[in-house]
Amino acid sequence: MRRFISLVIRFVPRPVLQRLARPFLCLAAWFLRGNEVVCPVCNGSFKKFLPYGRIRSRSNALCPKCLSLERHRLIWLYLKERTDFFKKSLDVLHLAPEICFIRPFEKQHGAHYITADLESPWAKIKTDIQAMPFADNNFDVVLCNHVLEHVPDDRQALREIHRVLRPGGFAILQVPFFSPVPETTIEDASVTSAREREKHYGQADHLRRYGKDYILRIAQSGLRAEESAFAAELGEEICRRHGLVSTEKIYIGRK
Repeated sequence: MRRFISLVIRFVPRPVLQRLARPFLCLAAWFLRGNEVVCPVCNGSFKKFLPYGRIRSRSNALCPKCLSLERHRLIWLYLKERTDFFKKSLDVLHLAPEICFIRPFEKQHGAHYITADLESPWAKIKTDIQAMPFADNNFDVVLCNHVLEHVPDDRQALREIHRVLRPGGFAILQVPFFSPVPETTIEDASVTSAREREKHYGQADHLRRYGKDYILRIAQSGLRAEESAFAAELGEEICRRHGLVSTEKIYIGRK
């Protein structure tokens, strides 16, 4: 089962997969109903979450009801526990919007919630993150989750995020890390084939493999960079209950 899921995820584009997987996931949710794990995004409870992963399938990762992964559930809890995101209406820019977030974020922020991406069928605005069509100081929050590794010039994208954020605003800036994490980010413009990118960067559509210097790249954009061990602070039991990775960090850029 885990091997089959890995192959499907690896070779079927994610937007296509999300559209076609609903009947399977509804059936899986019915078979997995239980009380061992709870998704904080949709409040679904199950015996366990589904496995997920392109190269190595991770157990207990994918919520069959809303399609949240570990990182989505962690971001949700961080926004709920450490910010005013769910307490008032904010101007929010969501880059490459994840389907599990769109409805609840629209419900909270209404027309002030803007989704943007170059390709996503769910994005309201089609744009290149390296040159966004928004005014300076326009958003209270920018959500950028596993996007920068796909962008040719991630430093320029971070500068754009800094530009569109209002003073006092913050951005969630998650990227993938593959063990062993290098000291400095690895990127090479001569690596162009899908096979070579997968070998060097962990995925065929990634353009770099982030290292321990990632927080410095955030800071170089002008943002005040923070690395939060929020998952570890929640404790092992809460991480188990919500299917989180206790060692995952939250990366925040503040203006």
